[in-house]
Amino acid sequence: MKLFVSYIWLHRRSMAVLVLFCAVFAGTFALYRLPLAAVAYPAALCAGLGLCLVGLDYLRFRRRREAVARLAGQGAALAGGLPVPGDAIEEGYQALVRSLQAEVSALAEREGEKYREMTDYYTLWAHQIKTPIAAMRLTLQKEDTEVSRSLSRDLLRIEQYVEMVLAFLRLDSTSTDYVFQACPLDAIIRKAARRFSEEFIARRLKLRYQPIDAVVVTDAKWLGFVLEQVLSNGLKYTRTGGITISMRGGSALCVADTGVGIEAEDLPRIFEKGFTGNRGREDRQASGLGLYLCKRICKNLGAEIWAESRPGAGTAIVVDFKEAV
Repeated sequence: MKLFVSYIWLHRRSMAVLVLFCAVFAGTFALYRLPLAAVAYPAALCAGLGLCLVGLDYLRFRRRREAVARLAGQGAALAGGLPVPGDAIEEGYQALVRSLQAEVSALAEREGEKYREMTDYYTLWAHQIKTPIAAMRLTLQKEDTEVSRSLSRDLLRIEQYVEMVLAFLRLDSTSTDYVFQACPLDAIIRKAARRFSEEFIARRLKLRYQPIDAVVVTDAKWLGFVLEQVLSNGLKYTRTGGITISMRGGSALCVADTGVGIEAEDLPRIFEKGFTGNRGREDRQASGLGLYLCKRICKNLGAEIWAESRPGAGTAIVVDFKEAV
């Protein structure tokens, strides 16, 4: 009904002109004292014929409107599927649409090229910086002093930041391959925990972990990245106690710490990009990207991740593999 009202409103001038013409004929016949039936009869015939034509034109109008509505939700790339223009004005509008489409496509291509160049540069930078990092680690391994151990821990954080950059760049890359296969969870957990062994020892924190006899269908490299980020966060905000790694309900991996916890108002937002919360603002090194990357990667892995926490009572990060176990 709304569409029909729009159609009538669109043709209101034409209809008003027709009514005016009929009124002029009727007035002229009245002035000359001619029988008004001579006007009424052809006017009725014209009205009937006009209604038929209006009905046919309305059906054509509705089909064209539906065709445009279907294209509207499919983006500018399908502007070439516009219906045949009904007049010169519509033809001009469609030419304008196609011109804008070409301009948008050219702009998107230029922006895409800039993004690819930036991505290639930072990817190259991240790979190149790994070489001096590896050289520094080899140098530090040659001596066993408090200073060398402290530098090794700082170097590990640098490595994590580099890996975070690479993960961020690869998230939306079409060249990123996820290799899904049956992976023992124990192997992935041990590899991730081993990287932080010096941190646990230096800060006298305990790692409570019993072997988990579980196999999940996932990508070992990306799941390992998630676990390293979760362990890193747990260590960052834990002063005493330690971290416990366990299975929950047979399909969920739980990493729980005894740290400072998360404020209730911050908890729903900790997986948002760039969000650091009250704890993160106290720690100026917090980037707000670690858990955001974990959320995105878990989505790509077909897993679900969430956090449970209370201020002063620690935080538990749960990764639920659902049917993947």
